[in-house]
Amino acid sequence: MVDYELKREQDYVATLYARLDALRLEAEQQLDAIRLLDVGGNHQGRSERDTFARLYEDRIVQLREVDERLAFGRLELEPDADGQVLRYIGRIGLRDEDQQSILLDWRVPQASAFYQATAATPLGARARRHLLSKGRSVIRIEDEIFDAALLESDAAELQGEGALLAALTAQRTGRMADIVATIQAEQDRIIRSDLKGVLIVQGGPGTGKTAVALHRAAYLLYSHRDRLRSSGVLIVGPSRSFLQYIEAVLPSLGETGVVLASVGQLYPGVEASREDAPAVAALKGQPFMAGLIARAVRSRQRVPAQPQELEVAGDRLTLDPQLVSSAINRARESNKPYNEARVTFVKNALGALSRQWLAQLKDAGNSMDDSDLPMLREDLRSAEDVRVALNTAWLPLTPEKLLKDLYARPQWLAELTPNWTPERRALLRRERDAEFTIADIPLLDEAAEHLGEYSVADAAQKREAKQQRKRDIENAERAIENMDVEGLVNAKALADNFAELGDRSTTAERAAADRTWTYGHVVVDEAQELSPMQWKLLLRRGPLRSFTIVGDIAQAASSAASSSWKDALNPLLEGSPEADRWRLEELTVNYRTPSQIAEAAEKMAVAHGLPITPSRAVRASEWPIEVVTDVADAVRRDRALDAGGTLAVIVLEPWLPALGEELIAEFGAAVGIGAQGLTRDIAIITPQDAKGLEFDAVVVVDPTAIVAASERGAGALYVAMTRATQRLYLVAEGELPAGLRVE
Repeated sequence: MVDYELKREQDYVATLYARLDALRLEAEQQLDAIRLLDVGGNHQGRSERDTFARLYEDRIVQLREVDERLAFGRLELEPDADGQVLRYIGRIGLRDEDQQSILLDWRVPQASAFYQATAATPLGARARRHLLSKGRSVIRIEDEIFDAALLESDAAELQGEGALLAALTAQRTGRMADIVATIQAEQDRIIRSDLKGVLIVQGGPGTGKTAVALHRAAYLLYSHRDRLRSSGVLIVGPSRSFLQYIEAVLPSLGETGVVLASVGQLYPGVEASREDAPAVAALKGQPFMAGLIARAVRSRQRVPAQPQELEVAGDRLTLDPQLVSSAINRARESNKPYNEARVTFVKNALGALSRQWLAQLKDAGNSMDDSDLPMLREDLRSAEDVRVALNTAWLPLTPEKLLKDLYARPQWLAELTPNWTPERRALLRRERDAEFTIADIPLLDEAAEHLGEYSVADAAQKREAKQQRKRDIENAERAIENMDVEGLVNAKALADNFAELGDRSTTAERAAADRTWTYGHVVVDEAQELSPMQWKLLLRRGPLRSFTIVGDIAQAASSAASSSWKDALNPLLEGSPEADRWRLEELTVNYRTPSQIAEAAEKMAVAHGLPITPSRAVRASEWPIEVVTDVADAVRRDRALDAGGTLAVIVLEPWLPALGEELIAEFGAAVGIGAQGLTRDIAIITPQDAKGLEFDAVVVVDPTAIVAASERGAGALYVAMTRATQRLYLVAEGELPAGLRVE
């Protein structure tokens, strides 16, 4: 009977793949036809053609990415009005040529029972079947029976959580895999929760926080397509290695329009990867740094102490400090950002100077009147002395220059911080050519808010853009009707593409390049690490305050991190009418970490006062934790096992280069260092870069040194130990940290 059921499922899955291939071929043919359209020299026609071409290109990419494990589940239901009793669940929804549903997208409400049904609460389901596949072949089926009448059948090969355990014990590849086939009920409830407001998902290591966050992003993009398609979703992770680890998950779920960024990548044009010393990072992350930036910007508007003599076209003019002061005050009254207000300053200063010059020329006997003011103003604008004087009073600034000057000019910093100690100021001191750090990114963003941007053509461009937007929507409505693609795209979304004027970038690419872009939803992983200034930056990216925040306060290793979610969220919710309405969900089941590793890590964490969320590990590993004295020996012993899989050597950053050389000398190309090493069998990374990742085996180098390295060192060790899904080695010659005991 089992063989019969397996063949029946294989036959059905084959029909799904046949339909997938047919849809892909159809999209490819439509793309070819669109590319061959002759639209002549008509710009709007070319824009429409390119927009529809992109729609088909995106569709083709989606249909390719979902090929692996297209269908992974089946629900057997009580017969409905149409007599349908079987519903197949997959990565995307499919309909046959008669538009009858043959595969349900896992995100639709009708599929929720696949994740949430239990024997006590079957939700209309009589049985749930897992389809385990390799490539396009179904290799095994597993059934969970909810209706006792079905137990008389011998169709079920296995009941229970075999599919989940198979996924948990599978070897890691250096890339995160989706969990769409094995989402558990507590995870599914969080994934499908409401878009509005701030949702915090708290959970210890291995509870699936990151997987839940990514699947929630995919669910929201599907369920709120109209709202999120044009604004996008931002996913913020702790490091580039983490982003590399998760980058394939959303495409495998049929979603590609998401921006993935580390905190160091949230300011366009600067990609920071270097960490400051803990004390420096903690200082830069404090809320009062916003006030320092504001004072620094304002201080760049300076009234000269003495009158200045200016030479203009052979005449000499006196620039009085009062004239400059008046022009500055009028510009400040506009409440525009610094660079935009500077235009008002220059306009007022030139106006006052031109009137002064006109009066001076009249007094000298020249026959001139007010009609000559525009000419005089242009002569003043082009005069070298005038440009120097006005720039000295109010110089155009970029955020990068402002921050570099602030760090490199100790006297200026002292003027701005009279209440600071010299020791605190010294923490910010660095040379002008030093690279920006991760903690600098929020400060650059804060400076950009005060400085603004300016282009002479801005006003005219904005007016033209508004009119063009109206024309684009009208043209899009006609194009959709002419191309017979109603339902595939709406007019506003199509108009968004027209507005790109031939730009081939996606919404996600445009969003990532635009500092002022505001996202419809923001997902923050490892959120316990963020400083108040980093939260302030994220609020600018998500002013609707629609956030999914995942993390574990106990894993906080940053010196700028908060000790509770309430404290962490103050910058995000301050001033919001919904400040007390954030929701907290807790994940309590540890799916990744074997029980012996989880228990040892939790005991160590408790001994160091970390506020852990206790969790229940669903399995044990056959390998005990080992304490060794040599890193290479630990790697050698693990590689000698038949178990194989990926291995991470987690070490403090100062030791990483030397250790890398040592292991590469012995293990060659199997070793990789940092984010680029995640695809190798052996990856050497720091505790910071290990956040959110998982490996079959982990070698933690000198646990005591990790604890002692920073104020939050115990949190870093807690992270490092819990990256292992099977085996853990501790390299130590002396005593282990408090609370860490290995039997």
